[in-house]
Amino acid sequence: MSPAELEALAERAGRELEGAPAEEIMAWAFARFGRRLAVTSSMADTVMIHLAERTAPGLDVIFLDTGYHFVETIGTRDAVEQVFDVNVINVTPELTVAQQDAKYGKDLFASNPDLCCAMRKVEPLGRALQPYKAWATGVRRADNARRAGTKVVGYDRAKKLVKIAPIAAWSDDEVATYIDDHGLISNPLLADGYPSIGCEPCTSRPIDGSDPRSGRWAGRGKTECGIQL
Repeated sequence: MSPAELEALAERAGRELEGAPAEEIMAWAFARFGRRLAVTSSMADTVMIHLAERTAPGLDVIFLDTGYHFVETIGTRDAVEQVFDVNVINVTPELTVAQQDAKYGKDLFASNPDLCCAMRKVEPLGRALQPYKAWATGVRRADNARRAGTKVVGYDRAKKLVKIAPIAAWSDDEVATYIDDHGLISNPLLADGYPSIGCEPCTSRPIDGSDPRSGRWAGRGKTECGIQL
């Protein structure tokens, strides 16, 4: 299908599937795209991974290994590989942390976090998604105001991919209930006061009652890594 046809398909599906159960949305995505569908996961929780396994065992799950993750996040990734019937694809940046430090100066995440995210997240994701026609993500409208308009099925014009957000309408309580009902693995940091987990140098516990993502790049005027939502 051409980009225009994919966009039209996404717009139509977004309207028709709004309000549908997450399982139905994932089933539609796999029926339409088969193995040209991938799931992305930050390894905070395993809701999307469980949905992928139930929909299509062996489905590709993309994890961006930035080189700066908490050990708990890497441990969660390793556990997912052992527990779930999915194909975890570990994607790394072009430069190692040591190579980046040598070229741009130590701790680029502090001096230029946008450039650091671009090289360690945005570019690797774009590269990893090239073989696919669609990708499913755990982005939710409840995450923050910027994500409030997330469609369950949309189109990413920059990547020319259909983007599926099966749990876009889920509340925090619905996520917690799904995890409990299915006995799913979660990153231990979620229970340790980190509701939003990114790279270790750029993630802190948010102040009680504040936006869950306020602990990301705190004090730097930055709220997103640059991956198109």
